[in-house]
Amino acid sequence: MSERENLLSRRDILKALAFSGALTALGSGAGLGQCEEAKVFHNPILPGTLADPEILFSRKTGRAHVYPTGGGNGFHSYSSDNLVDWRHDGVVLAAKDVRWERRNFWAPSIIEKELENGEFRYYFYYCANEKIGVATGEDPVGPFVDVGELVGHDLRPKDRRGVEIDPYVFFDPVSGKHYLYWGNSYLCVAELNEDMVSLKRETIRDITPANFFEGTYVFYRNGKYYLTWSKNDTRDPNYQVWVATSDSPVGPFVSPEKDAIILSKRPEKKILGPGHHSFLFLPNGENFIFYHRLVVEGAKSEWDREVCLDRVEFDADGAIVPIEPTLEGISTPVDLKQFAKQ
Repeated sequence: MSERENLLSRRDILKALAFSGALTALGSGAGLGQCEEAKVFHNPILPGTLADPEILFSRKTGRAHVYPTGGGNGFHSYSSDNLVDWRHDGVVLAAKDVRWERRNFWAPSIIEKELENGEFRYYFYYCANEKIGVATGEDPVGPFVDVGELVGHDLRPKDRRGVEIDPYVFFDPVSGKHYLYWGNSYLCVAELNEDMVSLKRETIRDITPANFFEGTYVFYRNGKYYLTWSKNDTRDPNYQVWVATSDSPVGPFVSPEKDAIILSKRPEKKILGPGHHSFLFLPNGENFIFYHRLVVEGAKSEWDREVCLDRVEFDADGAIVPIEPTLEGISTPVDLKQFAKQ
């Protein structure tokens, strides 16, 4: 595949179609003002039917790397240095290199860890056949080397329904500890050992909040821990993102009385089932959410989803302002290279 083909995405095709439409309008005698109002759709940002986007801004590369479910052959990376132009970087963890399972490779999470010598190491947590494994690497685009199973069915809380999927790795800037969250229909958390590939099993806690289903994301901001997740089935048009907060990374997490749902469908725009998300918080104060939504037109399966990107804002009290999912997405490039390690 040539570099030009590699950079081609559905967004590029939609831009071309929008330009073609503008030319048609000119040919039909439409005024210039009408042409200027033609909108260019940047969502979805990636080609094909992909889901569960995990975002990592790498200080090593100065690029945002997205790791979705889908693409075949295991896990892939797509990256950008401006959030507008996306490049397919290829397979980061091949299915053939995972020896302990062979199917259902879903919903990864990744963390970049700077070592004492200034080098970086990457820890990649992923689902395989409804269990969770971990792999490591020295570059955000891999290749990652599989370590093996980390969370099996034996770690499901007693009397809980659900499966062991949707890992999320979190570094707590207050304690300096690393945590792993996981679960569908329940939510567990445990501290990771220093090696980042094993759990302190004595720290496992069931912290399932009300209305929880799957797709955990955790972050710390201004003294509060935020937990966000997806409610309802991913095939449901009512798939949506909820939020809760806590004074501790291990809860309890409580949703606000107002605006507990921060991302939901917009049928008038044909945006259905937006969820399973991750956030990108930049040092300059700009915030973004990566999420998937259902493919509405041309879907071949009820599982067909596509990856999108929109902006996120906080109000004066620190609450996430309900996010407006858009067709337009992000059109103004953001210079990410400035945030790379100098």
